[in-house]
Amino acid sequence: MTELIAGIGFLQEGPFAIPRWEALFSNIDVLWAGALVTLLVASLGLAMALALGTVIGVMSASHWRIPRAFARVYVEFYQNTPLLIQVFMLYNAIPLIYPGLFIPVIVIGVFGVGMYHGAYIAEVVRAGIQSIGRGQLEAALSQGFTYVGAMRFIIIPQAMRIVLPPLTNQAVNLIKNTSVIAIIAGGDLMYAGDSFAGRYGHYGPTYVVVGLLYFLMCFPLARLTRRLEDRMMAA
Repeated sequence: MTELIAGIGFLQEGPFAIPRWEALFSNIDVLWAGALVTLLVASLGLAMALALGTVIGVMSASHWRIPRAFARVYVEFYQNTPLLIQVFMLYNAIPLIYPGLFIPVIVIGVFGVGMYHGAYIAEVVRAGIQSIGRGQLEAALSQGFTYVGAMRFIIIPQAMRIVLPPLTNQAVNLIKNTSVIAIIAGGDLMYAGDSFAGRYGHYGPTYVVVGLLYFLMCFPLARLTRRLEDRMMAA
């Protein structure tokens, strides 16, 4: 009987009490708005990361020293410094260098995750290119293709089948990493949830729902990664 009373008390007054859930779901629009910002930053950031990563990856696999050196510096810098510091630098350093210049935090978020994951995608692209026999590139060049043309029409289309699973995995990581813009009041899902929880004290239900929304955004991509990996192994 005592345990039953304690359980009822927990449901009414504990960190996961029913009234806390009711308060959260009556204000769920706040989290939906944050989720939309997260999807926007993730979509634009992923587009930037794919474009940048492809270019840097091709440069990394190049036989020309200067592009290869530039690509290595870029990759090493972004892979060996925390994303949080990179976002802080974009948020705080640019206004110091260019006083009066205002950059929206969503733009900072897009550039932050885009440039960060561009370095990882560059390594994926480089590995995919180098997995294609060097003879195919030499054959394409001997047929009159330029280096860029050979990469575009011969090498990269073949490498795509190899790099798709790790690219999808990078997309999952990118979505999760958008949460760093909560530190600069980015209006994303994490910021919206943290602000609501801090204002009303409903931490338990809020963080459970925020985590579930991130899961719903990432899980389909994680499943797609596994399916692509299984297809590659079966091929």
